[in-house]
Amino acid sequence: MELTSTTTVNKPPQEVFDFWHRLENLDAFIAHLDEVRVTGPRSSRWTASAPFDTVIERDVVTTADVAAERIAWVSVEGADVHTSGKVTLVPAPGGRGTEVRVTLRYDMPAGPLGRALATYFGDDPSQLLDDDLRRLKQVMETGEVVRSEGAPWASGPARSSRSVRRGR
Repeated sequence: MELTSTTTVNKPPQEVFDFWHRLENLDAFIAHLDEVRVTGPRSSRWTASAPFDTVIERDVVTTADVAAERIAWVSVEGADVHTSGKVTLVPAPGGRGTEVRVTLRYDMPAGPLGRALATYFGDDPSQLLDDDLRRLKQVMETGEVVRSEGAPWASGPARSSRSVRRGR
């Protein structure tokens, strides 16, 4: 499966790159990501929640790292779910920030059946990516993801209002 989504963030490309490059920031806006732990100069371990109360862990290697332009990664062999992804940063027209384009590729457990079941239970992968980028925009522009206490998605670390570290 391949998914692509784009958003515009009202920040310069280098600032968006620096934020995304700090892998511990990812769980602040990626809803199903529970934790990213850096394990080496180009490696990390990602732990994510999946449908049906499943936890997926994968070791990931950074394959491209070009300041203010792009970051790419791939899961190592033996991962629960094989994934790869790329974030491309382009100055937005008229000096209005940065266009952030994310492309994700992954082998969905149980193939098309797994995708159909996830969609049936409310976890449409395309919508999740769009929602993650909306939260990235909020975090980058305001410093937090704001949620209403009454919203059904208001519980859990990636779904609650929280501040993130923006240092370099």
